[in-house]
Amino acid sequence: MKILHVVTLHTPDHAFGGPTRVALNLSKVQRAGGDDARIMALGDGFEGPLPREVEGVPVHLFPALHVLPVFEVSGITSGALLLAARRMMRGADLVHVHLMRDLVTLPVALLALASGTPLVVQTHGMVDPTEKRVAQLTDLLGVRKVLREADAVLHLTETERLDVNAVAAPVPLTRTVRLVNGVKPQEPRPVRTPGRPPTVLFLARIQERKRPEDFVAAMPSVLAEHPDARFVLAGPDTGALSATLELARGLGVMESLDQVGPLGHEEVLAAGRRADVYVLPSIEEPLGVSVLEAMSVGTPVVITRTCGLGPDVARAGAGRVIDSRVGEDGENALKVARAVLELLEPEVNARAGKAAWDLVNEHFTIDVVTRTLRRTYEDVVRRRGRRPA
Repeated sequence: MKILHVVTLHTPDHAFGGPTRVALNLSKVQRAGGDDARIMALGDGFEGPLPREVEGVPVHLFPALHVLPVFEVSGITSGALLLAARRMMRGADLVHVHLMRDLVTLPVALLALASGTPLVVQTHGMVDPTEKRVAQLTDLLGVRKVLREADAVLHLTETERLDVNAVAAPVPLTRTVRLVNGVKPQEPRPVRTPGRPPTVLFLARIQERKRPEDFVAAMPSVLAEHPDARFVLAGPDTGALSATLELARGLGVMESLDQVGPLGHEEVLAAGRRADVYVLPSIEEPLGVSVLEAMSVGTPVVITRTCGLGPDVARAGAGRVIDSRVGEDGENALKVARAVLELLEPEVNARAGKAAWDLVNEHFTIDVVTRTLRRTYEDVVRRRGRRPA
């Protein structure tokens, strides 16, 4: 089957995060299974020519034109990309658009509808009801049409299914399919040995919504009981690094904090193996790939109830799920610290780490996800009366 994945942006430091990582993970497994899966996106931040392959996946990248800088990633586009997409979808069995309100994925989805190419859209929690006037106008001009007319709409959680239905209202969506994020199975990390200095990891985009300040603000309480603990702040800066480091300086914990910047995929897994606890106190996180990657190596996690993985982590005992609210920085930090301290107890750490590893291997492996997706693809193509190439 010839599959064209379309995502907004790819950068050297993977600053766009989840959607691009999901597209890469899916494409790798699809290609290993014999499909011709490839990715189309804008490329930004590269020195020299844009890559034609990423992690073994053919990519068609086009220089990002920042036509509406005030809207950041939603305001970038490329006329050459749109022309190439229209040409390439003629030879594709299916276009899989990782949809957001932007000038890349939305027009490509509309082109697919206009050309009659089978269309699967995946919103990654990025399309929900909003009071923002520009977003409402975008919904009116195209998002609703795409949701209503796509051959399948993929959602991560029940909350996301309700959200996309609310955007598409009053027309109910009848072709929704739950597709969780998945990661490649990994060998578990060594069991934490008593007496070894603990390591606590934050690995995500350094942005306000991910709440890296809560991670840093929790450090004094943890250091009070584990004065030799190391805290690793990893990920590309997307706006909050300066304030986060300033907070660390103000709290006097800079000597215990390692700020390592963006990491490649293998480096991400290695960081997870070195960590004793992974922390992501994000206010809202549909189904974080970074959380799954940490659990895939057997590292217990501290996440918030607004994370889509919260119920799974709580049910499995794969870490701690905390309440976290905007404007309650001190309270949030104390909750993070208590959860980390619990998980640093050797027996608790070993038990939660095994539960995390089991959870990923039973429910969130990329092979399980791609089998579900393959059935969806085949159903879409069959309904269209097409024969896959």
